[in-house]
Amino acid sequence: MNTKDKLPEIRKTIILNAQIEKVWKAVSTSEGLAAWWMPNTFEPALGKDFVLHAGPYGDSPCTVTELEPPHRLGFDWDKGWHLTFELKELEGQQTEFTLIHSGWNAEQAPVRDTMNGGWEKIVKVKLPAYIEV
Repeated sequence: MNTKDKLPEIRKTIILNAQIEKVWKAVSTSEGLAAWWMPNTFEPALGKDFVLHAGPYGDSPCTVTELEPPHRLGFDWDKGWHLTFELKELEGQQTEFTLIHSGWNAEQAPVRDTMNGGWEKIVKVKLPAYIEV
């Protein structure tokens, strides 16, 4: 594929009022991911295959490709996408969380726009609502 056919990654960053260990548990366990994102069969093991249960969109196969507790988790997702969660410990018991959704091509522009809006709500509303209780 030509570079000009690729679209920019989706990137969402938020500061959470929680220690990095709490955020890590929310993004690196099956229960945590299900609480703020979607049901899944995730297990935190490099090379491990798992499934995201995307409701009406069906099940999506995934594979864990990066695992650096408690700072980075990445996995390949379905249609050639890659999802990365980056965590950075801040002072005052806060954590910077960044989601990076890459692997977009020009044909996926409408889906990318929809996902960009979805990630906005998931990262900036659902994740903090789950973490900051």
